[in-house]
Amino acid sequence: MTRAGGALLVVGDVVTDVVARHRGQLALGTDTAASVRTVPGGAGANVACWAAYTGCREVGLLGRVGVDSARWHEEALVRAGVRPRLVVDTEAPTGAVICLVDEANGGERTFLTDSGACLRVGPGDWSAGYLDGVGWLHLSGYLFFSDTGRALVAVAVRDARARGVPVSVDPASAGFLRQLGAERFLALAEGVNVLVPSRDEAVLLSGAEGIEDAGAKLSGRFPVVVVKAGAAGASVARGGVVRERVEGVAGVVVRDSTGAGDAFTGALVAARLRGDSWREAVVEGCRAGAVAVGRVGGRPPG
Repeated sequence: MTRAGGALLVVGDVVTDVVARHRGQLALGTDTAASVRTVPGGAGANVACWAAYTGCREVGLLGRVGVDSARWHEEALVRAGVRPRLVVDTEAPTGAVICLVDEANGGERTFLTDSGACLRVGPGDWSAGYLDGVGWLHLSGYLFFSDTGRALVAVAVRDARARGVPVSVDPASAGFLRQLGAERFLALAEGVNVLVPSRDEAVLLSGAEGIEDAGAKLSGRFPVVVVKAGAAGASVARGGVVRERVEGVAGVVVRDSTGAGDAFTGALVAARLRGDSWREAVVEGCRAGAVAVGRVGGRPPG
């Protein structure tokens, strides 16, 4: 499955990230010293920005935000080279995530998530015309965690398949997947061409014990499965077999792992749109992920 050329359209979440970097265990009931920054984020928006940063010539993003920060998010996306299609919600605020980043534990992060307006994106925000000139459609996994989001997924996948546009999905959150249920997610994702789960998400969705077995098993349901394994790299499975294994970038100093998986996915999709092989695309994804973990927040430099 190759479709070089055309624009990328991402549909997904746009949120405000409050990133708090601390060292070691939180001191419950009192103060813990931290470095705190407020930055634009959201898995869908991050993917779009990283795709633009890694060379995708045209990137659009459909998402829903509140009145409170709509202009701030729109300006940030435009600066990153993304054409925003932001629906402004007058009833719900922009989604917000508090990212607790433990610098003493390899930059591992814990999220406190208020999805806000993101949960209200739905088929009424969609138009099949948004696929005009599009060579790839990427859907954030967070769409699967609300009724309206699931309805949007169904119509977007239907319209993309009718036009022969490949569709990729990043499952986004192992925690939310457990609440939704693995089988339900897999059924809702029927018709998707490329699944890009993290290691934990792949294991959860497949029921397998190891990540290679997980990727191989999932590729019995999706044409291509790319499993992200952080510093260990990534693998590509097709037709029930792991076809490619790529090592991670060595010697990377981790400051904040927030958005590293989004960076990987954005670069992967951008490379495929250029016509790169799956191996070349995964190498680009690993490189982008390595850049991302050296930065605070989920967006690329610039």
